[in-house]
Amino acid sequence: MAVHQLDSTTDRRVNARPAALAGAETDWLQTVWAPRILSLVRIVCGLIFMEHGTQKWLGFPPSAKAAPEFFTLSGFGGMLELVGGALLVLGLLTRPVALLLSGEMAVAYWIGHAPRGFFPVLNGGDAAILYCFIFLYLAFAGGGAWSLDRAIWRKP
Repeated sequence: MAVHQLDSTTDRRVNARPAALAGAETDWLQTVWAPRILSLVRIVCGLIFMEHGTQKWLGFPPSAKAAPEFFTLSGFGGMLELVGGALLVLGLLTRPVALLLSGEMAVAYWIGHAPRGFFPVLNGGDAAILYCFIFLYLAFAGGGAWSLDRAIWRKP
């Protein structure tokens, strides 16, 4: 979307960025690009998160660990990672799924990582913390411009 499409008073025959709009350029960039970048963050986080579930349940990428039993924390977590990651990639039910996954990562940190030590870089919990807060942000921000939520329900 060009600047002249945002401001109906701009003469369409002149360059679309007159000096009068220079102060509004930051707002224009935020309006146009923030929802798109939000979608990119959602898609990339969903793909990387889904990889944890595919490793546990589909054996890809290969791991030395055996597939977990479904009714264990690792098995249930793997299913949440697989299905929840796929839903995030699609941007379908983004807010409730992201809230659920944020909670999963908080539980994973406090049960699986925190008992190993205080510092996240030493106890291996730094990714769990990042996922927890990125998913918490997505639960409030929504799926962005390129999401099925927006296409189906016209939600941001």
